[in-house]
Amino acid sequence: MIEAIDVSKKFDNIQAVDHITATIKEGNVFGLIGTNGAGKSTFIRMLCGILKPDTGTIMIDGMPVWENPSAKELFFYISDDQYFFNNGTPADLKLFYRTVYPNFDSARFDTLLGQFDLDAKRKIHTFSKGMKKQLSVLCGICANTKYLFCDETFDGLDPVMRQAVKSIFASEMESRGMTPIIASHNLRELEDICDHVGLLHKGGILLSKDLEDMKFNISKVQCVLKDGINPKQIFADLTILSLEQRGQLYTITVRASQEEVTERLRYHDPVFFEVLPLSLEEIFISETEVAGYDIKKLIY
Repeated sequence: MIEAIDVSKKFDNIQAVDHITATIKEGNVFGLIGTNGAGKSTFIRMLCGILKPDTGTIMIDGMPVWENPSAKELFFYISDDQYFFNNGTPADLKLFYRTVYPNFDSARFDTLLGQFDLDAKRKIHTFSKGMKKQLSVLCGICANTKYLFCDETFDGLDPVMRQAVKSIFASEMESRGMTPIIASHNLRELEDICDHVGLLHKGGILLSKDLEDMKFNISKVQCVLKDGINPKQIFADLTILSLEQRGQLYTITVRASQEEVTERLRYHDPVFFEVLPLSLEEIFISETEVAGYDIKKLIY
């Protein structure tokens, strides 16, 4: 288990991370999402012990991660801005990581290079962005660590490779209990694989919940109401995250279960209503709008 307790980080006068407390349980895919500049990459670098928090502590399996080699043996970090040795090859990376991670699986690394059509002797600087990302993922998988930290892992991968990486993650989780922690702007990709989501905004954490719980407690409906009935009256004691009207058609996102929303609408005998599936992207927009990050303010 990974615990971040009251963690903060400031760069000059910029508060990158602001008193975050979060728990990442084993065996789950933890998705870290957030607005631009919310502190996702900074937070992951602190989890990895690359950056030292100004305040608070970070523990991995009960051990502090900062300047602790024993804790750092438990994870592999795939950075968004990747670094490789000058004129290095995948074969060179294998030799390097074998010295860092005692359980690095060299045979599997060679096999995966062949399956992903990556030449072990080719200079990495000649690889495309997507090929470099694939190589980083293969190194992370073959390191056989308990935790895998990924910053924008799917960025640069084509659709086939994204599905291949997801399949490998699922296999590793099932076979040896690997726990991926993935920071990404690609909410559609995270929705497919995440069990738990942490939402960051302006350095702080807005929420940290199981994805299914998030979807269960937020509902989106379209409805046409009878004359004289206002949707704000129907949901007066609930939090309305968004409300749009086009003619007589209302589209409402409200913090409540589908059962409660349905019951309230049926009580007022609407002309028409239907409950719509809610995506992670819509949840993200709704939650950040409540926090003042409103798309309408940006485009109008």
